[in-house]
Formats: sequence, C-alpha cells, structure tokens
Amino acid sequence: MDVQLHRGDLPADFRADGPVAIDTETMGLSPARDRLCLIQLRTAGGQTHFVQFENRHYDAPRLCALLADREVLKIFHFARFDVAVLNFFLGATVGPIWCTKIASKLVRTYTDRHSLKELTREILGVELQKQEQSSDWGAATLTQAQLDYAAGDVLHLHALKDHLQAMLQREGRMNLAQACFDFLPVRAQLDLAGWAEQDIFAH
Repeated sequence: MDVQLHRGDLPADFRADGPVAIDTETMGLSPARDRLCLIQLRTAGGQTHFVQFENRHYDAPRLCALLADREVLKIFHFARFDVAVLNFFLGATVGPIWCTKIASKLVRTYTDRHSLKELTREILGVELQKQEQSSDWGAATLTQAQLDYAAGDVLHLHALKDHLQAMLQREGRMNLAQACFDFLPVRAQLDLAGWAEQDIFAH
C-alpha cells in the first residue's frame, strides 16, 4: 500500500481530488488527557497520507485548511470523536462531514452492530485486523503493523459511504442523515464542554 508519512502537517503539494476519508489515533479517549498522535487521510484517488504529531506540537495550517474546506467532503467512521479531537488539538473547524457510523445506525436497523469491522465485513466482504487498535500511538517510530492498521481504517470509507448512501436514499432517510452530519460539530463541542454523557434533549 502506498503510504506517505509526514511530520506535523500535510505537504504543500497535497491535493484532494474529491472526498477525503479521515481517521485519528490518540493515546486514549479523553482529549483533555490523551493527546492526538496521528491523522490518516485517504484521497478518492487512492493515496494514503499520515500526519504524525510529536510532543503536542499542533501547528498544521495546511491540514486545518483542508479540514475547513467546504468544497471537500470529509468521510469518517464515528465522526463525533474525531471532530472533537481535531477541534481540541488543532482548533480545526471540520466540514462538510459524512459519518458511516451514523449512516449505518439510521439504515441498518436490522442489527445493533455498527463498528467499522462489522460494516466492512458485511458490505464489502473484507475482514479488518484490529490487533493494533490499543497500542502505543505516541511512539516516535510506529511499527509496520501500526501503519498497516491505521491505513486500513481509511482504506474502505469511500466504498462504505457510497453503499450506505444508496441505502439511505432507498429508505428515504438521506435528509435525516444529512441533518445529523450537519449537527456533528455542535455535538463535538457539547462533548468537549462537559455534556458528553447527558442528553440535553431529554425531559
């Protein structure tokens, strides 16, 4: 797999040729405690780029410009977490957003299994290897197994998005999905501000 590893920011010659699939690797699930270590991006043309951050240095203007570019769709799986992390560490405003996990929950109502591994298995017939999910992403030098795992997390997002979008349109739920995608930056801000576990819409 063709993977380019960059330190601290995207290269000046990076060009998005359509929607970009994005994922993040952190030291844990609490942005206030666990730092952002790696961002994976895969272009529609099939190029995979990693941006690695060291020692909490997060000055990445080219990456932030891409994340905020309204002409480039960003595809995530569980965007709620990634968008919050990108905002917390980079100060990035992310959009527009497409989330395969939200789409799956809205249209694959015949199951309660909505992980990336389950989606790729059912929809694409691909078995993802997840052994490196809980590993030391803060290491200065990542192992080949970590790099392969990280690349796999963005490898299939374009195909999953296309399949799930067709299902949403078939079931008449695309408008509802789009409204959820549009709300994600606000949901991420609520998480960061302390309302991660509370449903503010409840009575």
